[in-house]
Amino acid sequence: MIYVIGSINLDLIVNVKRLPFAGETLLGKTFKTAAGGKSANQALAASRAGSSVTMVGAVGNDKNASMALAELKRAEINLSNVKVTDESTGIAMISVADNGENSIIVVAGANSAVLPDMALQMISEMGQGDIILLAQEIPEQTIETALKAAKNANITTILNIAPFSIKSKTLAKLADIVIANETEFAALIGQELMGQELKRGFEHELCALAKTNQQIIIVTLGADGALGATLKGELIKVSALKIKPIDSVGAGDSFCGYLAAMLEQGKSLKKAMQIASTAGSLACLKQGAQPAIPFLSEVEVKI
Repeated sequence: MIYVIGSINLDLIVNVKRLPFAGETLLGKTFKTAAGGKSANQALAASRAGSSVTMVGAVGNDKNASMALAELKRAEINLSNVKVTDESTGIAMISVADNGENSIIVVAGANSAVLPDMALQMISEMGQGDIILLAQEIPEQTIETALKAAKNANITTILNIAPFSIKSKTLAKLADIVIANETEFAALIGQELMGQELKRGFEHELCALAKTNQQIIIVTLGADGALGATLKGELIKVSALKIKPIDSVGAGDSFCGYLAAMLEQGKSLKKAMQIASTAGSLACLKQGAQPAIPFLSEVEVKI
């Protein structure tokens, strides 16, 4: 079973020719809403990858909640641990450019009510072979509590350090598996991402950090696939599909959910990474986050 503790949002999506500069106003092309939230997206990805999933989170007592939960309900994800609060359902305002690039502003809302006691209750019910999947759109105290309690219970944890925060370095050390994109990994090791420099030269830092922390660290590289480092400091490389992206907003979450599912289903790390990278590529071929997450049957034909 995959237990996802984290955010549930409603995405407000605007399509635009290009992303605006600071202080600039642009005319958008289209607008729509879609269910989202990094953790909800990852839960749906793990479900579509064939794993049973329980979602732990919070929504508001408002009409946005039903839209935010619609895809999770359709996937028959266990939502009995999603509580309703007086806060508004979380919102993400997303701008998507014609080249597939995006910018996102998140308002946490009810996600701020995902508190440590919810994580502790869930972990007390988990068993060996279960996996906890976390991202950083809920209170950091909850993430820290979940990671520490899971370690004590010998439960495997995966932490996606997005969105990156000042406490991400501390939290990352507590996880069994850390997933970051290039920018987040650069911040994790205290570097600035300069063009393609990180892609060309950070393998040594990746392997050294994984060996020092005794954890698996994975860095997603967009069109270049992903790199991973094992506890022994061994490097793993996987490729991405050659595609023309339409919208990359759901790619990272598809990767995270698929990786968790494949590991829970017993795949090797390299195989899990390759399947997850393929899922992330396919997610770039449709607009939106949850609507773009591929089903396992779509991924398998591309492996």
